[in-house]
Amino acid sequence: MRNPTSDDVSNLDSLNGEHSDVFSPELGEFSNAEQRAQQMGDKETKTGTTTVGLKTEDGVVLATDMRASLGRMVSSKDVQKVEEIHPRGALTIAGSVSAAQSLISSIRAEVRLYEARRGEDMSMQALSTLMGNFLRSGAFYIVQPILGGVDDDGPHIYSIDPAGSILEEEYTVTGSGSQYALGVLEQEYNEDLSLEEAKSVAARAIKSAVERDLASGNGINVCVVTEDGVEVTRHKDFDEVL
Repeated sequence: MRNPTSDDVSNLDSLNGEHSDVFSPELGEFSNAEQRAQQMGDKETKTGTTTVGLKTEDGVVLATDMRASLGRMVSSKDVQKVEEIHPRGALTIAGSVSAAQSLISSIRAEVRLYEARRGEDMSMQALSTLMGNFLRSGAFYIVQPILGGVDDDGPHIYSIDPAGSILEEEYTVTGSGSQYALGVLEQEYNEDLSLEEAKSVAARAIKSAVERDLASGNGINVCVVTEDGVEVTRHKDFDEVL
């Protein structure tokens, strides 16, 4: 490859404007960026669902509602929003359905490749880092998952935002019903919960959100992850779990 000449640089400047930089545009330099930012204002990411995750000594519990919304319409009443992605790990879905499905497929493939190459299961820390890297790439638009799993260091719950930041928590929530579910968890969660007790707390948190959040409803998915594996159950009646 030849080095650019002064004529080449002049041509670039004539095309891109005076004082142009071959590394532009940088963040904030796109056309009409300020106007678009003002239009967005302080709007937060909207994810119409409710998902929760809790950690116990023996494993983790993940729970979600079963409603999918399309604007003001209920597009599905029977959606499984928690999926196994690892022999001892699972992921909840909140946000764009197509992006979440693509993320789950990509993560499952990477987990299988890791296990085939190294002959061991990926740790939850490595899995959460991989997840954050995927989301930071920008390829999975508006997905806010909860990752729960068990590895050699014990149970883990990770809250991962759409920009890819990773926070390990004792319990966490995502979605439009978050404030209702979080109020229940704040009152009822403690580190000494058994798995059965954690399932009941998670169910009460989801039920509280379903009572008040229009984008959440139609039942509950419950996922229990232990060192023995992942178990997902689906219930239209909350009393089956409470």
